[in-house]
Amino acid sequence: MSEQGETPDDAVMTRIGQAVMLLHAGDREEARNRFGELWQQIGECGPALHRCTLAHYMADTQDDPGDELAWDLRALSAAQGLAGEAAFHPALHLNLAADYLKLQRLEAARVHLDRARAASAVLTDDPYGEGVRAAIARLEGRLAGE
Repeated sequence: MSEQGETPDDAVMTRIGQAVMLLHAGDREEARNRFGELWQQIGECGPALHRCTLAHYMADTQDDPGDELAWDLRALSAAQGLAGEAAFHPALHLNLAADYLKLQRLEAARVHLDRARAASAVLTDDPYGEGVRAAIARLEGRLAGE
C-alpha cells in the first residue's frame, strides 16, 4: 500500500483516470504523453486490465487511423487475458470496426461489427450497455451506406 492507502494497481488506474480526464477535456496531446509514460512503465507484460484500459484510451488520442487501430488491437489482445470481463468485448470490437471503416477496410469493419453485435448480448440494460448498442446501430447504418 502507498502512503495514500492505494495499492500499486490502484495507483496505475488512478493515473489512467487522470489522463482520461485530460482527454475528455480536449487535451489529447497531454493525455497521449501521460498514456505513453504509463505504457513504458507497465509495458506488454503488465496486468491485463491495465494494458486493456490504457490501450483503449491511448487509441482515442491518435491522429493516424493506423496508429489508432494498432492501439485498439492491443486493447483487444489484453482483454483476452481478462477473466469475467466479457462486457469489454462489444466496445472493443466496435472500436476496431470503426478503425477499419476509417481505413476503408470494409470487410474487416463488418467482421468486427458482427463480433460487437454478437458480444453485446452480455451487456446489461444500463446507460453503458444502451450506449454501446446505440453506437453499434449507428455504425451499422454507416456501413450500410458504403
